[in-house]
Amino acid sequence: MTLYHGSNVDVVAPDLLHSRPNVDFGKGFYTTPLYEQAVNWVRKFKTRGDKAIIAKFEFDETASAVLKIMKFESYSEEWLDFILNCRAGKDSSDYDIVMGGVANDKVFNTVELYFTNLIDKKEALKRLKYEKPNWQVCFRTEKSLNYLRYIGSERL
Repeated sequence: MTLYHGSNVDVVAPDLLHSRPNVDFGKGFYTTPLYEQAVNWVRKFKTRGDKAIIAKFEFDETASAVLKIMKFESYSEEWLDFILNCRAGKDSSDYDIVMGGVANDKVFNTVELYFTNLIDKKEALKRLKYEKPNWQVCFRTEKSLNYLRYIGSERL
């Protein structure tokens, strides 16, 4: 599977040292199989006058036989709980890779309304089902990064 990573630097050798905690799927190296989504991710760098670089990787899918992978097929109660735990710094799972929808601005607004008890879980999920999920693949362990091969990069 081809995956893309958007940054302001050319990421040839991904690592976990530069990862931020308390994001959608926890600390990790985030990628997407959707090229346009990667382009959208790097727009923020470009608007600040910084470099906008999309690195391309090949993911060896035989990894699924040896790695612990969580795949959320849709925005679901399980996905919402996982996101909330990760964003609150309470994730204790041991997944090597987590795949699923992105909590983009619109989705994040719904998550925040739920997180602050302004809407209940049922209402949050009702709102989320109308969102077309973007897709992210988060590599959370050094072991998982061994299954990524750098192909090249493009500067936008």
